[in-house]
Amino acid sequence: MTRGWPVRLQSGDVTVRPLTVADATAWREARRRNAAWLVPWDATVPPGADARPSTFRSLVRRLHRQARDGTTYPFAIEVDGRFAGQVTVNNIVRGSAQFASVGYWIDQQYAGRGVMPRAVAMVIDHCFTAAGLHRIEIAIRPENSNSLRVVEKLGLREVGYAPKFLHIDGAWRDHRIYAMTAEECPEGMLARLEPHKSHE
Repeated sequence: MTRGWPVRLQSGDVTVRPLTVADATAWREARRRNAAWLVPWDATVPPGADARPSTFRSLVRRLHRQARDGTTYPFAIEVDGRFAGQVTVNNIVRGSAQFASVGYWIDQQYAGRGVMPRAVAMVIDHCFTAAGLHRIEIAIRPENSNSLRVVEKLGLREVGYAPKFLHIDGAWRDHRIYAMTAEECPEGMLARLEPHKSHE
């Protein structure tokens, strides 16, 4: 078992747990139903890179292989037991860095209900405790107001601006970079979020 994986985390009606092949139908349906809402923020493969087509099953197999290697934690989000989106801890680096980045997406029908901030908070808390990581980074396109609200609610600080940082929706896109270290949030991200719940 890899340090910090697998794990199931819960806060109220929100659960994060490992993404599995059993999520295929719900995942595909959510992606189909939310295509117009999600495509502007989806990672794409730049021209000339390896663009082999991927099925959901092969995607999950690859993510689980990376999880066993300790480089990725692929989480599904559930609300009241129903698939609602995904949070993935990527690019886990050990050694002197103890660093990772986090990406996420949510079914639009669950947006604006505080689901994603809670899911991301639980995942970051897990990264800082059981997984032993020191720094988490989230990169967001400046135009993505929904994702920006998540990091603002969580109190992550903006640490930089990265021009042409990731290939998103068919082109290299600028990103705002947000980060948090374990020392900056000793009480935990979920505890920090609690005072805001009544305002969501």
